[in-house]
Amino acid sequence: MQCEICGAEIREKPIFITIDNSELQVCPKCAPYGKPVDKRTPVSRKVSPVVRTVPRTEKRPQKDFFDILKNELLDNYDQIIRDAREARGWSLEDLAENIKEKASLIRKIERSEIVPEESVRKKLEHTLNIKLTERLDAAGQEVSHMKKDTTLGDIVKIKRK
Repeated sequence: MQCEICGAEIREKPIFITIDNSELQVCPKCAPYGKPVDKRTPVSRKVSPVVRTVPRTEKRPQKDFFDILKNELLDNYDQIIRDAREARGWSLEDLAENIKEKASLIRKIERSEIVPEESVRKKLEHTLNIKLTERLDAAGQEVSHMKKDTTLGDIVKIKRK
């Protein structure tokens, strides 16, 4: 019989080991590479408590992830933030303390060095009572409530017999 790891001829009784849940017959030299099969590992008799799950009665409304893409940050967001902050008489540090962010982050946003993340944008809008985004439709133009969406009838010419 041959060792299933090194291929050497096994002259005495082969040793059964497990490596990654596979049982192998190996020679004494390769036996340390795995755990012996004949040794049993004790199983704990301790029973873990069963966690009761309470079914939810109300469902969350489905979030449309494409709504995020429909709102676009205004080009002059830096000026809007700076004007709103100065109108309140706040320094960069005061604003940073109110929204629990670093003053250096506010400074970079006001210099247009970085674009504010969604969470920071919402904090700024709420704290300064400003609007930094505009609603866009699929074509990238501002949404007007007077415009109608394109319908199939606008595109297709119907042939009559």
